[in-house]
Amino acid sequence: MFRFTSPPMPHYITSGEDTYPAEGRHPNRSSIGVFDLLAVTRGCLYLEEDGLPLSVPAGHFAILRPDRSHRTALPCKEETHFYWLHFQTLGTWSEVTEREPYMLPSGTEPYMQIESFVFHIPRRGELHTRESFYERLQQLLELRSEVTAAARFRQQALIQELLLQLQEESNTAAKDPQLALADEAAAFLRRRYREQLRYKELSEHLHFHANYIALCMKKAFGCTPQDYLTRYRIEQAKQLLIHTGEPIGKIAEETGFQTFPYFVRCFSKHTGARPKEFRSRYR
Repeated sequence: MFRFTSPPMPHYITSGEDTYPAEGRHPNRSSIGVFDLLAVTRGCLYLEEDGLPLSVPAGHFAILRPDRSHRTALPCKEETHFYWLHFQTLGTWSEVTEREPYMLPSGTEPYMQIESFVFHIPRRGELHTRESFYERLQQLLELRSEVTAAARFRQQALIQELLLQLQEESNTAAKDPQLALADEAAAFLRRRYREQLRYKELSEHLHFHANYIALCMKKAFGCTPQDYLTRYRIEQAKQLLIHTGEPIGKIAEETGFQTFPYFVRCFSKHTGARPKEFRSRYR
Protein backbone atom coordinates (compact mmCIF):
# COMPACT_ATOMS: atom_id res chain seq x y z
CA MET A 1 0.00 0.00 0.00
CA PHE A 2 1.01 3.64 -0.32
CA ARG A 3 1.34 5.88 2.72
CA PHE A 4 0.70 9.56 2.09
CA THR A 5 1.37 12.36 4.58
CA SER A 6 -0.97 15.31 4.16
CA PRO A 7 -1.43 18.18 3.71
CA PRO A 8 -0.92 18.71 0.89
CA MET A 9 -3.38 16.18 -0.43
CA PRO A 10 -2.60 14.32 -3.67
CA HIS A 11 -3.82 16.32 -6.67
CA TYR A 12 -5.44 15.44 -9.98
CA ILE A 13 -3.47 15.99 -13.17
CA THR A 14 -5.34 14.32 -16.05
CA SER A 15 -7.38 11.23 -16.89
CA GLY A 16 -8.95 9.32 -19.75
CA GLU A 17 -10.32 6.00 -20.89
CA ASP A 18 -9.20 3.50 -23.49
CA THR A 19 -10.27 0.25 -25.11
CA TYR A 20 -7.73 -2.31 -26.32
CA PRO A 21 -8.73 -5.04 -28.77
CA ALA A 22 -7.67 -8.64 -28.24
CA GLU A 23 -3.86 -8.73 -28.58
CA GLY A 24 -3.73 -5.06 -27.62
CA ARG A 25 -0.81 -3.83 -25.51
CA HIS A 26 -0.33 -1.08 -22.95
CA PRO A 27 2.52 1.32 -23.83
CA ASN A 28 5.90 0.74 -22.19
CA ARG A 29 6.78 3.65 -19.93
CA SER A 30 9.53 4.49 -17.47
CA SER A 31 9.54 6.91 -14.50
CA ILE A 32 6.70 9.07 -15.81
CA GLY A 33 6.74 11.17 -12.63
CA VAL A 34 3.07 10.68 -11.70
CA PHE A 35 1.00 7.96 -10.10
CA ASP A 36 -1.01 6.06 -12.73
CA LEU A 37 -4.32 4.66 -11.46
CA LEU A 38 -5.89 2.04 -13.73
CA ALA A 39 -9.49 0.80 -13.29
CA VAL A 40 -10.58 -2.00 -15.63
CA THR A 41 -14.28 -2.35 -16.43
CA ARG A 42 -14.05 -5.37 -18.76
CA GLY A 43 -11.30 -7.67 -19.96
CA CYS A 44 -7.92 -7.69 -18.23
CA LEU A 45 -4.60 -5.82 -18.39
CA TYR A 46 -1.47 -7.97 -18.01
CA LEU A 47 1.34 -5.67 -16.90
CA GLU A 48 4.77 -5.72 -15.29
CA GLU A 49 6.24 -3.06 -13.00
CA ASP A 50 10.01 -3.30 -12.76
CA GLY A 51 9.74 -6.94 -13.80
CA LEU A 52 7.06 -7.87 -11.24
CA PRO A 53 3.76 -9.18 -12.73
CA LEU A 54 0.67 -7.03 -12.18
CA SER A 55 -2.64 -8.23 -13.64
CA VAL A 56 -5.73 -6.01 -13.43
CA PRO A 57 -8.96 -7.90 -14.24
CA ALA A 58 -12.40 -6.38 -14.68
CA GLY A 59 -13.74 -4.75 -11.53
CA HIS A 60 -10.25 -4.23 -10.13
CA PHE A 61 -7.79 -1.36 -9.92
CA ALA A 62 -4.04 -0.88 -9.63
CA ILE A 63 -1.82 2.14 -8.94
CA LEU A 64 1.56 2.29 -10.69
CA ARG A 65 4.44 4.12 -9.03
CA PRO A 66 5.75 7.38 -10.54
CA ASP A 67 9.39 6.30 -10.23
CA ARG A 68 9.32 2.86 -11.87
CA SER A 69 8.99 1.42 -15.37
CA HIS A 70 5.96 -0.56 -16.47
CA ARG A 71 5.20 -2.53 -19.60
CA THR A 72 2.87 -5.15 -21.06
CA ALA A 73 3.64 -8.62 -19.79
CA LEU A 74 1.07 -10.30 -22.05
CA PRO A 75 -1.27 -8.87 -24.69
CA CYS A 76 -4.95 -8.63 -23.86
CA LYS A 77 -6.81 -11.89 -24.42
CA GLU A 78 -10.09 -10.10 -25.12
CA GLU A 79 -11.38 -6.58 -25.68
CA THR A 80 -10.39 -4.61 -22.58
CA HIS A 81 -11.81 -1.28 -21.46
CA PHE A 82 -10.26 0.74 -18.65
CA TYR A 83 -10.04 4.21 -17.14
CA TRP A 84 -6.69 5.77 -16.34
CA LEU A 85 -5.93 8.67 -14.04
CA HIS A 86 -2.69 10.49 -13.30
CA PHE A 87 -2.19 12.13 -9.92
CA GLN A 88 0.75 13.33 -7.85
CA THR A 89 1.54 14.76 -4.44
CA LEU A 90 3.87 17.49 -3.24
CA GLY A 91 3.88 15.85 0.18
CA THR A 92 5.85 12.83 1.30
CA TRP A 93 4.83 9.29 0.41
CA SER A 94 6.23 5.78 0.67
CA GLU A 95 5.29 2.21 -0.07
CA VAL A 96 4.69 0.23 3.13
CA THR A 97 3.40 -3.13 4.29
CA GLU A 98 2.04 -1.96 7.66
CA ARG A 99 -0.60 0.64 8.41
CA GLU A 100 0.06 3.51 10.76
CA PRO A 101 -2.88 4.36 13.03
CA TYR A 102 -4.22 7.87 13.36
CA MET A 103 -2.51 9.75 16.18
CA LEU A 104 -3.64 12.76 18.13
CA PRO A 105 -1.93 16.03 17.14
CA SER A 106 1.18 16.61 19.21
CA GLY A 107 1.81 20.35 19.63
CA THR A 108 1.04 22.82 22.31
CA GLU A 109 -0.55 25.44 20.07
CA PRO A 110 -4.37 25.29 20.26
CA TYR A 111 -4.76 27.03 16.89
CA MET A 112 -2.52 24.96 14.68
CA GLN A 113 -2.15 26.34 11.17
CA ILE A 114 -1.44 22.86 9.79
CA GLU A 115 -2.42 19.52 11.27
CA SER A 116 -0.71 16.75 9.34
CA PHE A 117 -2.01 13.19 9.17
CA VAL A 118 -1.20 9.94 7.43
CA PHE A 119 -3.53 7.89 5.24
CA HIS A 120 -3.08 4.66 3.29
CA ILE A 121 -4.17 3.69 -0.21
CA PRO A 122 -3.94 0.06 -1.38
CA ARG A 123 -1.77 -0.52 -4.46
CA ARG A 124 -4.29 -2.85 -6.07
CA GLY A 125 -7.53 -4.60 -5.31
CA GLU A 126 -11.15 -5.20 -6.13
CA LEU A 127 -13.63 -2.34 -6.40
CA HIS A 128 -16.52 -3.36 -4.17
CA THR A 129 -18.73 -0.40 -5.14
CA ARG A 130 -17.39 -0.12 -8.66
CA GLU A 131 -20.31 1.74 -10.22
CA SER A 132 -19.81 4.80 -8.01
CA PHE A 133 -16.07 4.64 -8.73
CA TYR A 134 -16.63 4.52 -12.49
CA GLU A 135 -19.19 7.33 -12.21
CA ARG A 136 -16.62 9.63 -10.58
CA LEU A 137 -14.06 8.76 -13.25
CA GLN A 138 -16.62 9.59 -15.93
CA GLN A 139 -17.38 12.91 -14.24
CA LEU A 140 -13.66 13.75 -14.41
CA LEU A 141 -13.70 13.10 -18.15
CA GLU A 142 -16.72 15.34 -18.65
CA LEU A 143 -15.07 18.17 -16.70
CA ARG A 144 -12.09 18.27 -19.06
CA SER A 145 -14.11 20.22 -21.63
CA GLU A 146 -15.06 22.93 -19.12
CA VAL A 147 -12.47 25.69 -18.95
CA THR A 148 -13.50 27.21 -15.64
CA ALA A 149 -12.06 27.48 -12.16
CA ALA A 150 -15.16 25.70 -10.83
CA ALA A 151 -14.44 22.70 -13.07
CA ARG A 152 -10.82 22.53 -11.89
CA PHE A 153 -12.00 22.75 -8.29
CA ARG A 154 -14.49 19.92 -8.83
CA GLN A 155 -11.75 17.76 -10.37
CA GLN A 156 -9.62 18.12 -7.28
CA ALA A 157 -12.61 17.27 -5.08
CA LEU A 158 -13.33 14.15 -7.14
CA ILE A 159 -9.79 12.79 -6.81
CA GLN A 160 -10.12 13.08 -3.02
CA GLU A 161 -13.43 11.20 -3.16
CA LEU A 162 -11.84 8.45 -5.28
CA LEU A 163 -8.88 8.03 -2.95
CA LEU A 164 -11.15 8.05 0.10
CA GLN A 165 -13.27 5.30 -1.49
CA LEU A 166 -10.17 3.18 -2.12
CA GLN A 167 -9.04 3.69 1.47
CA GLU A 168 -12.43 2.80 2.94
CA GLU A 169 -12.84 -0.25 0.71
CA SER A 170 -9.43 -1.65 1.56
CA ASN A 171 -9.72 -4.89 3.45
CA THR A 172 -9.64 -4.08 7.17
CA ALA A 173 -8.68 -7.68 7.86
CA ALA A 174 -5.34 -6.96 6.22
CA LYS A 175 -4.50 -4.51 9.00
CA ASP A 176 -1.91 -5.45 11.55
CA PRO A 177 -4.09 -7.03 14.30
CA GLN A 178 -2.08 -5.27 17.00
CA LEU A 179 -2.66 -1.86 15.39
CA ALA A 180 -6.34 -2.69 14.94
CA LEU A 181 -6.62 -3.52 18.63
CA ALA A 182 -4.77 -0.31 19.54
CA ASP A 183 -7.29 1.67 17.46
CA GLU A 184 -10.18 0.01 19.31
CA ALA A 185 -8.59 0.69 22.68
CA ALA A 186 -7.97 4.33 21.78
CA ALA A 187 -11.59 4.76 20.67
CA PHE A 188 -12.80 3.23 23.96
CA LEU A 189 -10.60 5.60 25.97
CA ARG A 190 -11.79 8.65 24.05
CA ARG A 191 -15.43 7.73 24.68
CA ARG A 192 -14.85 7.21 28.40
CA TYR A 193 -12.25 9.89 29.10
CA ARG A 194 -14.32 11.51 31.87
CA GLU A 195 -14.25 8.26 33.83
CA GLN A 196 -11.35 6.70 35.70
CA LEU A 197 -9.42 4.15 33.70
CA ARG A 198 -10.03 0.61 34.91
CA TYR A 199 -7.84 -1.87 33.09
CA LYS A 200 -10.17 -4.73 33.97
CA GLU A 201 -13.05 -2.96 32.24
CA LEU A 202 -10.88 -2.18 29.20
CA SER A 203 -9.79 -5.81 29.06
CA GLU A 204 -13.35 -7.13 29.31
CA HIS A 205 -14.56 -4.77 26.61
CA LEU A 206 -11.83 -5.72 24.12
CA HIS A 207 -11.53 -9.38 25.19
CA PHE A 208 -7.75 -9.18 25.58
CA HIS A 209 -5.45 -9.10 28.59
CA ALA A 210 -4.60 -5.59 29.76
CA ASN A 211 -0.88 -6.22 29.32
CA TYR A 212 -1.37 -7.17 25.68
CA ILE A 213 -3.53 -4.08 25.07
CA ALA A 214 -0.79 -1.91 26.58
CA LEU A 215 1.80 -3.59 24.35
CA CYS A 216 -0.32 -2.88 21.26
CA MET A 217 -0.80 0.77 22.22
CA LYS A 218 2.93 1.16 22.82
CA LYS A 219 3.52 -0.16 19.31
CA ALA A 220 0.87 2.07 17.74
CA PHE A 221 1.11 5.29 19.75
CA GLY A 222 4.37 4.97 21.68
CA CYS A 223 2.59 5.24 25.03
CA THR A 224 0.53 3.28 27.53
CA PRO A 225 -3.28 3.48 27.71
CA GLN A 226 -2.97 5.75 30.75
CA ASP A 227 -0.58 8.10 28.95
CA TYR A 228 -2.87 8.18 25.89
CA LEU A 229 -5.86 8.97 28.08
CA THR A 230 -3.99 11.77 29.88
CA ARG A 231 -2.95 13.33 26.59
CA TYR A 232 -6.54 13.21 25.30
CA ARG A 233 -7.87 14.75 28.51
CA ILE A 234 -5.36 17.59 28.21
CA GLU A 235 -6.60 18.31 24.66
CA GLN A 236 -10.20 18.50 25.93
CA ALA A 237 -9.14 20.75 28.80
CA LYS A 238 -7.35 23.11 26.42
CA GLN A 239 -10.52 23.62 24.44
CA LEU A 240 -12.59 24.30 27.57
CA LEU A 241 -10.02 26.79 28.86
CA ILE A 242 -10.15 28.70 25.59
CA HIS A 243 -13.83 28.53 24.72
CA THR A 244 -15.57 28.64 28.11
CA GLY A 245 -15.35 30.66 31.28
CA GLU A 246 -15.72 27.66 33.57
CA PRO A 247 -13.55 27.60 36.69
CA ILE A 248 -10.33 25.70 36.20
CA GLY A 249 -11.17 23.31 39.01
CA LYS A 250 -14.43 22.37 37.32
CA ILE A 251 -12.62 21.83 34.00
CA ALA A 252 -10.21 19.48 35.78
CA GLU A 253 -13.15 17.49 37.11
CA GLU A 254 -15.03 17.45 33.80
CA THR A 255 -12.03 16.10 31.91
CA GLY A 256 -11.48 13.18 34.25
CA PHE A 257 -8.67 14.33 36.54
CA GLN A 258 -9.06 13.09 40.08
CA THR A 259 -7.51 16.07 41.85
CA PHE A 260 -6.80 19.68 40.95
CA PRO A 261 -3.05 19.51 41.77
CA TYR A 262 -2.66 16.43 39.54
CA PHE A 263 -4.44 18.25 36.70
CA VAL A 264 -2.13 21.27 37.02
CA ARG A 265 0.92 19.04 37.10
CA CYS A 266 -0.11 17.05 34.01
CA PHE A 267 -1.22 20.14 32.11
CA SER A 268 2.06 21.96 32.79
CA LYS A 269 4.08 18.93 31.76
CA HIS A 270 2.28 18.55 28.42
CA THR A 271 1.86 22.21 27.44
CA GLY A 272 4.70 24.00 29.20
CA ALA A 273 2.23 26.35 30.92
CA ARG A 274 -0.09 26.26 33.92
CA PRO A 275 -3.85 26.23 33.05
CA LYS A 276 -4.42 29.85 34.14
CA GLU A 277 -1.45 31.06 32.11
CA PHE A 278 -2.60 29.04 29.10
CA ARG A 279 -6.11 30.53 29.27
CA SER A 280 -4.72 34.09 29.52
CA ARG A 281 -2.45 33.50 26.54
CA TYR A 282 -5.11 32.23 24.12
CA ARG A 283 -8.33 34.02 25.12
